[in-house]
Amino acid sequence: MLKPLIVATFGFCLSGAIAAAENSLAGTTLEQFFTAAISYSPKLKIAEESLNIGLARKRAATGQLLPQLRANASLSDNDRNDNSGSSSFSGQRYSLVLTQVLFNWQAFAARKEASLFENQMEEQYYGELAMLLTDVAEKYFNVLQADDALNSIASELDAVSNQLNQIQSLYDRQLAQITDLYQAQASVAAVEAQQLQLQTELALHREALRSASGIESGNLYRLREDAQIPPLENSITYWVKQAEENNHQIRAREYAVQAADKRIDARRGAYMPQVNFIVQRQDSDVGFDNASQLRTDNTYIGLDVSIPLYAGGTNRASVSEAGSQHRIAESELRQVQLEASERVRAAYLQAQSAETLIEAANKLLESTVLSSTAMQRGFELGAVTNVDVLNALRDQFRAERDLQRTRYEQVKYLLLLKREAGVLSADDMLEVGTWLETPQR
Repeated sequence: MLKPLIVATFGFCLSGAIAAAENSLAGTTLEQFFTAAISYSPKLKIAEESLNIGLARKRAATGQLLPQLRANASLSDNDRNDNSGSSSFSGQRYSLVLTQVLFNWQAFAARKEASLFENQMEEQYYGELAMLLTDVAEKYFNVLQADDALNSIASELDAVSNQLNQIQSLYDRQLAQITDLYQAQASVAAVEAQQLQLQTELALHREALRSASGIESGNLYRLREDAQIPPLENSITYWVKQAEENNHQIRAREYAVQAADKRIDARRGAYMPQVNFIVQRQDSDVGFDNASQLRTDNTYIGLDVSIPLYAGGTNRASVSEAGSQHRIAESELRQVQLEASERVRAAYLQAQSAETLIEAANKLLESTVLSSTAMQRGFELGAVTNVDVLNALRDQFRAERDLQRTRYEQVKYLLLLKREAGVLSADDMLEVGTWLETPQR
């Protein structure tokens, strides 16, 4: 039941990105970081090997139901003493045995359990892959957001420094008070301190991206100003329903419950008879107790029926254990369903809020820019104070950074919502890449 891997779908457009990543020491595009993370992530490798274990278990369980062919050969050198005297002879015995299971409830149930375990590991792999891709995207946008904030604070520092220079010039001509000069100096110092903090945050976000992907971050592609991020569609109930049907963690636990149910069947199968079809061919010149005899060729075809009667309570204990495991699996499924529903609701509300906040943040930025320009003009005319200008500059650049943060959060929450709903696809990740553009610097 293997469906195409997201990596396979994702790979058709990543061949160029792989080559670019191999030829450079630092990644720049989102696709390069996706590619590097897929090859680098230990968690994804663990999930992949767990899937391989599931495949191997299914093949092993299937092999128990297929024909079993066994060959035996025995060569012996015998010295025999009895009432008739002593004799020495060489003995040979060859046999070929074919066995085919006709009825073995334990083996049938074990194969079904192995198949369900494989499906569980497959869903866990897809879930880990979706988690990895969204995590890399989130860290990538965190770097962009921190870098934009650092550029914004640099512009704010220039503006505040210019205001300080104006105050200093006025103070030198005794046209401004010392308190105005101190206020401007304090504002510059505050912005410089914030700049140092943002530089640290940028370094931390770059390190987080490197830890997730294994490659350093270079001059990253930027989120375009005209990027058309699709609006949130459907209701919160729709997204919760999608999660109930498609969330990889939920589906993995559902398979775990079904596998636990088949495990109960397998344990109960110990009470049932087993029927095997046997075909045997034997050539031998050694009889009972290694007595010499004329060579015989024997062909045997028959049915072997085994009926269990009593096993000392072992079977009953095994069934009881399997029942407890089944109830644990059901409780784990319920827990995962509750947690997934909570995450989907939170992501939906956050994405919905981000859409509204972007429009409000745009209007706020426009108004603060106009206010800052007006305050600057008013200060030149002597109509407003220096504090009014500094406050207007602070509000302007704070609104600018808030808008930048909200735009990035909209993308991150949208990806998070699709991941938790289990509908995140390679096309979604590629679409995010189209929202980015080559950096200008």
